Amino acid sequence: NVSYMAQNERGQSIIMPYEDQRVLYRSDTHAPLSVVSQRFQEVQPREILEFYRDLTEQSGFELETAGVLKGGKKFWALARTGQSTALKGKDVSNGYILLATACDGTLATTAQFTSIRVVCNNTLAIALRGQNSSAGVVKVPHSTKFDADKVKQQLGISVRAWDEHMYEMKQLSQRKVTQSEAAAYFDAVFNNTTMSIADQEENIIQFYRDVATQAAQANAKEKAEPNAKAMTKAMEMFNGQG
Repeated sequence: NVSYMAQNERGQSIIMPYEDQRVLYRSDTHAPLSVVSQRFQEVQPREILEFYRDLTEQSGFELETAGVLKGGKKFWALARTGQSTALKGKDVSNGYILLATACDGTLATTAQFTSIRVVCNNTLAIALRGQNSSAGVVKVPHSTKFDADKVKQQLGISVRAWDEHMYEMKQLSQRKVTQSEAAAYFDAVFNNTTMSIADQEENIIQFYRDVATQAAQANAKEKAEPNAKAMTKAMEMFNGQG
């Protein structure tokens, strides 16, 4: 229970209870993780790992990674489902089931299909970024008790979600990138531009004509765009010289 220090009319320090709030803390170090409401339903790290027990024993899943972030405020576990597909013959994409939760109110307990191998905060954030899609994602708010079996039923262990994901990946792998699109992308990366591809196309064509044909014009352009050389090199690598 949360308590706070106050002073009475005689200036004496008194400890007062704040019964609507509680401190969620680590049992090993007693370090505080968050202040939560009385309705908060905690999820223990053991529950996150136990979620995968029958999946690994009966369904052939393989626990891949597990981790703790921010001193215990956030933790996750990831299992490989065994689903795997190669795009264009060599670009392998694996299917995983991610279960993650947070003790600081920043994340509901979330179970989802993902093709991201979560190993750190960055990859966890990338994996969770796709959670707006309802396919293969189950969220349990911390006002509700976490029920592993119910979550598995809702999740359906993602065969359909994997098929949809691979369909989208195959569509993307067949999508050609035009020269103007590539040039606009490199221009955005190297020069921090925000123009659309259509707006940039004329300038990009003129820029590469200058670089290829007139050194003086190229040098003038480089003064305007300090990263012109790096951008040109990246474009050459994109076109097969890498």
